[in-house]
Amino acid sequence: MKLISFVVPCYNSQAYMKKCVDSLLVAGEDAEIIIVNDGSTDITLKIAKTYRANFPSIVRVIDKPNGGHGSGVNAGLKVAEGLYFKVVDSDDWLDKAALLKLIETIKSHISAGQSPDLYVANFVYDKPSENGKFLSHYRKQMPAGEIIGWDRVRPFHFSKMMLMHALLYKREKLIASGTVLPEHTFYVDNLFAYKPLPFMQTVCYLDLDLYHYFIGRSDQSVNIANIVRRYAQQQLVMREMTDSYTWAQIKAMPKGLKRYMWHNLMVIMVNTVFFTCAECSKERKQSLKELWRHIKAKDAALYRKLRWFSYVSLPMLLPWRPRGWVMTKGYMYFRKKLKLG
Repeated sequence: MKLISFVVPCYNSQAYMKKCVDSLLVAGEDAEIIIVNDGSTDITLKIAKTYRANFPSIVRVIDKPNGGHGSGVNAGLKVAEGLYFKVVDSDDWLDKAALLKLIETIKSHISAGQSPDLYVANFVYDKPSENGKFLSHYRKQMPAGEIIGWDRVRPFHFSKMMLMHALLYKREKLIASGTVLPEHTFYVDNLFAYKPLPFMQTVCYLDLDLYHYFIGRSDQSVNIANIVRRYAQQQLVMREMTDSYTWAQIKAMPKGLKRYMWHNLMVIMVNTVFFTCAECSKERKQSLKELWRHIKAKDAALYRKLRWFSYVSLPMLLPWRPRGWVMTKGYMYFRKKLKLG
């Protein structure tokens, strides 16, 4: 049995995908690596097929028309066979020692008959051009090394989040959640790190610096120019998130999970408003109104909570241009703190 299915969505990744795949091969026969070629026009597919030829019992290749990052994740999940499922972007990589420790821990838990539904590990923002690093950990939110329920997950504050890079889902629970990511859309990782969580009843936090998230390419989704331009895609993801669960369903969740799901929604809604308000136009103003109308029509209670009793409530009281200025300054502070720019 494969312990982990690693899915690596690739689009024109020839310049950096080898570092990613090589880092995953450390897991050996305990893992499968599913490389999804998402309509690349360079030699990404050729590189993927070479890995498959050299490691036929580990590497699988999917070649499909371009559909975006979410499409690649969906395609990988359809064929994955591992006990756990993890997405690793083609320009990122995993730490060797941390990965081996993760494998050892999974085996130990299986032997003890107590495999958690979700593993959470640290991730590192890497910006080689400035020798910059920022570690995101969860030491204040969860006890390390224990399998716990959501009742023991402590509050998350401000921008602290369990991003996709930190998560290793039990595959059968991820499938049960019905999570299907939108195609041709950036920022789908927000949905991937939200919708499956209520299906994960047990959690184990490992204080391992496992995932390295590369920062530095101009075409990355976190580039501020791209963020501003792609506001409509963030709005689409926000709609998917608010459609996933009603406020009544969230309120009925275990205390720690309810608290985190609400925190998650608030943070992503703040990002969505920032994406939209960073520039001023009739189209942007209208699209934000339509987003609020959509949320209100789907669930009036959730709309009231987000609109009037969340992190986004105060900036929404400001006129459009001051709102955009304030939120841009806040985002730039966050980027500087995490060495994203």
